[in-house]
Amino acid sequence: MIFHRTTLTRRRMLATTAGAAAFAAIAPHRLMAQEPLKVAGIYTVPVEQQWVSRIHKAAETAQARGDIAYTYSENVANTDYPRVMREFAEQGYQLIVGEVFGAEQEAREVAADYPDVAFLMGSSFKQDAALPNFAVFDNYVQDASYLSGIIAGAMTKSGNIGMVGGFPIPEVNRLMHAFMAGAREVNPDIIFQISFIGSWFDPPKAKETAFAMIEQSADVLYAERFGVSDAAKERGILAIGNVIDTQADYPETVVASAIWHFEPTLDAALAAIKAGSFTAADYGVYSFMKAGGCSLAPLGTFEGKVPEAALALVAAREAEIKAGTFTVEINDEEPKSV
Repeated sequence: MIFHRTTLTRRRMLATTAGAAAFAAIAPHRLMAQEPLKVAGIYTVPVEQQWVSRIHKAAETAQARGDIAYTYSENVANTDYPRVMREFAEQGYQLIVGEVFGAEQEAREVAADYPDVAFLMGSSFKQDAALPNFAVFDNYVQDASYLSGIIAGAMTKSGNIGMVGGFPIPEVNRLMHAFMAGAREVNPDIIFQISFIGSWFDPPKAKETAFAMIEQSADVLYAERFGVSDAAKERGILAIGNVIDTQADYPETVVASAIWHFEPTLDAALAAIKAGSFTAADYGVYSFMKAGGCSLAPLGTFEGKVPEAALALVAAREAEIKAGTFTVEINDEEPKSV
């Protein structure tokens, strides 16, 4: 991903004062003119992929309530992303949601050309006041990741945990760091093996990477990508899930998962559009545990198998996080094997 802030600044002239005024004056009327709201999702991976599946699920929930009319495009290449954005904008969609990690600059240029369309995009960068119709979000589920790390730290016998991620970008890095911090609260001497496969959806590669970690004594795996839990299952070790709960598919393997709930994020955006107040903002705050944006999945098949001391610590930390008396550090730096 290449994204130059200086280039973006030059491009901001596309979002002129007139454009901002147009959004403020015209967009509310257009967005409020029709119910349900027309919402389009644009995804670079299949909707089954962990991260995107949470956006897709929230949109389907809103559609079932009758709040939106929802359609989507999946497996969209980054090079095609701006074109698809334009197509949905031209078709009259009032909110376009997706993820632009690999097309940051181009996506913002499209948004500048359609000031009466609201864009809510997963992004590694913050909102730009010069683009009042382009809001950003991220999955700040480090709170739940920390709790899942506590469980992992209590379940490992070798003191060696393998972690397989897609790319070392902030939204992955912060979850890994939180997980590691939770595990270290239980056992400060834990060893972590960390590897990134360079893909958001390559289960075979993730599986082979996990096998290599198992060969190096890992007995618990952090499954940031699909394929990792398959390796754990085949070798008879444990896994910790990320973003979604896959325990039903791996009942003897996946102990716990940090779950992302996109519903608060999407619902906040829909409410703002209906009120005519949608503007450039960081919607990542709706992913925090105290906002209902993340949680630790039920233990399910592992009820009674996790040490009571670990569960007591999880309960205490969860209560403190929700009360605001305990804060999980947000560390976006690339984690290293230690």
